[in-house]
Amino acid sequence: MEILTTASEMRRWAEAARCEGRTIGFVPTMGALHHGHASLMAAARSECERVVVSLFVNPAQFGPGEDFDRYPRTIEADRALCERERVDILFAPSVADMYPPGAETTVDVGTLGNVLCGEFRPGHFRGVATVVTKLFAIVAPHRAYFGQKDYQQTVVIRRLVEDLRLGVAVVVRPTIREPDGLAASSRNAYLSPDERRRATSLFTALGEARRLIAAGERSPGKIREALGVILTNDAQIRVDYITVIHPETLQPVETVTGRVVVALAVWIGTTRLIDNIVIEVGNGA
Repeated sequence: MEILTTASEMRRWAEAARCEGRTIGFVPTMGALHHGHASLMAAARSECERVVVSLFVNPAQFGPGEDFDRYPRTIEADRALCERERVDILFAPSVADMYPPGAETTVDVGTLGNVLCGEFRPGHFRGVATVVTKLFAIVAPHRAYFGQKDYQQTVVIRRLVEDLRLGVAVVVRPTIREPDGLAASSRNAYLSPDERRRATSLFTALGEARRLIAAGERSPGKIREALGVILTNDAQIRVDYITVIHPETLQPVETVTGRVVVALAVWIGTTRLIDNIVIEVGNGA
């Protein structure tokens, strides 16, 4: 595996790979890699001839008072994981290289970035869309891999690719979970042992949503209420949102029919966690 640290190096490598007719699979990350990231790398490895993983903690997607400074940075462990997954290139640029002095251009993703997490983290998805556009321009991938846990992000990036005609296939892979159901996340490292135990409530709540829908419940309000009881029963959990949404528009649905997403975001102590499930009514629901 080769480590590249500048956009110019990365671009030269990508141009050479494309000239050789190689398909490039890309896994963009902020580091602190875990088995969820590993599953994306494995998918890229199985479907593409070359695999690139980026490691960049993007300041533009963190708001004032958020965890940019304390976000876990584990470069040696990340490097080892990438080597185990047979990654070809680990791209680890500096902030100065990604955002050179005087840089002003940003990418606004419209209403998709203003709902759900966007309501609670203003500007977050503008930062995500901007850095993903930059990375796609530098890495020039054929396919890019993302996890379903960050569902809103995947919808935003698909819209970005379509609207700007970027020509990248966006591949969304299932959420990888711990044995007790907690979605794999770099921010899980923030949780104390007691908070980690409490965090399983997210998976419990989503499981209840699936059970209710399978039993015939079609009222989003009743589903939200039931999940709220589970989550707010723990005084240490603070809910940002519980919602049942359309999978493409991200708008709340009036009735549960067809394909829907049940999504939630909560705080456990000082750690914000998100999770979701996609349900197809009439297909295992």
